[in-house]
Amino acid sequence: MHIRDKVFLDRAGLEKEGPITIVAFGDSITHGALGTDEINYETVYWNLLREKILNVRNYVPVNVINAGIGGVSAKTSLTRLQKQVIAHSPDLVIVCFGLNDVNGTLEEYLASLRIIFEECARIDTDIIFMTPNMLNTYVSPLTAHEHLEYAARTAQYQNSGKMDLYISSAIKLASEMGIVVCDCYSEWKKLNETQDTTQLLANYINHPKPEMHELFANMLFDLIFQDASDISSQDNDTMYRS
Repeated sequence: MHIRDKVFLDRAGLEKEGPITIVAFGDSITHGALGTDEINYETVYWNLLREKILNVRNYVPVNVINAGIGGVSAKTSLTRLQKQVIAHSPDLVIVCFGLNDVNGTLEEYLASLRIIFEECARIDTDIIFMTPNMLNTYVSPLTAHEHLEYAARTAQYQNSGKMDLYISSAIKLASEMGIVVCDCYSEWKKLNETQDTTQLLANYINHPKPEMHELFANMLFDLIFQDASDISSQDNDTMYRS
């Protein structure tokens, strides 16, 4: 059963199918990291998505398992895929890697994503590959001193087109495998045409500010439910029914 359909279960359906389970599998963005040594699980995109789904209809519980860990890549996360994702038999897996993978090879990144997509597909869950935000485009004077060297490196990754290549290649892979793509990276690129996107990063390197997690949540919600007018016309009665 697709997550869109599960939202509108009645009591009998809920007893049979159980609550909605979403696993968010990724790195520091998914973990909830903001500024240096700052984590907020309330403003992270998956929690905002959960709230948006419950605003549609709150009768069916929505449980989100945060399988994001700061500093990891798709490759280093393969060892935790079974235990932290597959074992939960989720209705939806949101996969978001790329910010740390750009430190490794493109081949490793794509090969790791392929394994993640294949393993999730085997349990017949909905899968969304959510592309991350842009990296910084320059070293901000507000960057923490201990991160200045890394900020210079990530700016080079972004400005040289390396990050663009990694994300476009990942989108191509996902599309070839039939995986739904939520392309937030392209939205950041559009913003970059008129705004200083480095200022949209809480750590001025790679962690989006809370308001930018809203962008992720809105795009995911729109992708899952497609037509908002169709949703608003649904029966939102949360009373128990016999």
